[in-house]
Amino acid sequence: MTVYPDKITSETQLEELLSHPGNKVIEMFSRIDGDIMFLGIGGKIGPTLALMSKRACDKAGVKKRIIGVSLFESEEQRNKLENSGIETIHGDLLDMDFIKSLPVMKNVYFLAGMKFGSLDNLSLTWAVNAFLPALVVEHFSQSRIVAFSTGCVYQLVPVGSGGSQETEMPVPVGEYAQSCLGRERMFEYGSKKNNTKVTLIRLNYSVELRYGVLVDIALKVRNKQAVELDMGYFNMIWQGDVNDMVLRSIEITSSPAAVLNLTGPEILSVREVANEFARLLETDVRFTGKEATTALLSNSGRIYSLLGAPEVPVSRVIQWIAGWIKDEGKLLGKPTHFEVRDGKY
Repeated sequence: MTVYPDKITSETQLEELLSHPGNKVIEMFSRIDGDIMFLGIGGKIGPTLALMSKRACDKAGVKKRIIGVSLFESEEQRNKLENSGIETIHGDLLDMDFIKSLPVMKNVYFLAGMKFGSLDNLSLTWAVNAFLPALVVEHFSQSRIVAFSTGCVYQLVPVGSGGSQETEMPVPVGEYAQSCLGRERMFEYGSKKNNTKVTLIRLNYSVELRYGVLVDIALKVRNKQAVELDMGYFNMIWQGDVNDMVLRSIEITSSPAAVLNLTGPEILSVREVANEFARLLETDVRFTGKEATTALLSNSGRIYSLLGAPEVPVSRVIQWIAGWIKDEGKLLGKPTHFEVRDGKY
């Protein structure tokens, strides 16, 4: 089991921790066949996810070609990946000719998606979240594919329900969530049509020190802004645990496509989390609104039964984030909008 520090003091330390492979990931890469491709590697999760796969292969003593594909708005990020031994390909994944030019790899992780500001450009949201998956699942029909989806495809459920399960029919609210269900349906269609093995990961919410639900709450506390309580409960999971479990999901791909919720085991209270941040940041907190009886919640019991539970507890992540914010660590400036209840992101 990984030994976790009491405090994270730099981005280098943070990214090392997020990409540190556990024994189960190392063992998996020692036995699976084929090379690896990450589509949409330039986002928030992609770099450390790919780096974890590279470190796991090195520790397992296996040689695999690992490629990351993205538009790469940051040349620094691209260089960092290249220097870590990950090949990169620059290009627009919405370009059909570009997709067709990509080498077909045995193991494909699909990370591309659009959420932030989706209300301002709905046609692009649908293109990225639904049209692009159709292109990908056709070109990589002989591959194993793990694709990110979102728990936003579910409806709000009673807080005492324990969260939505994979057996429930999705009821997406708003065009962002609808487009994400479109992404799932395209992967499901390709999986059935070509017998492509696919796993769809309904994630909510991944958290590290530079972004995520906990960061959103902590910043409001620090900045003495009112913390909204209408969406009074939520799930979260440390991104290092996400990276570990997403990588290992390649072994449980199937046709028809498998669907797995991925989040932490607890249903967390916004009020309680905000009060804890106020304590750690040595300030006061004020609230607005009142907790509704429903929230966007997922139950991850199924993936835990297959891959085991996450390692990092919420209390440790809260402690890390409080220290990071006190020290004015770098933030990505991308709020999650987790408090939205009408699907308009």
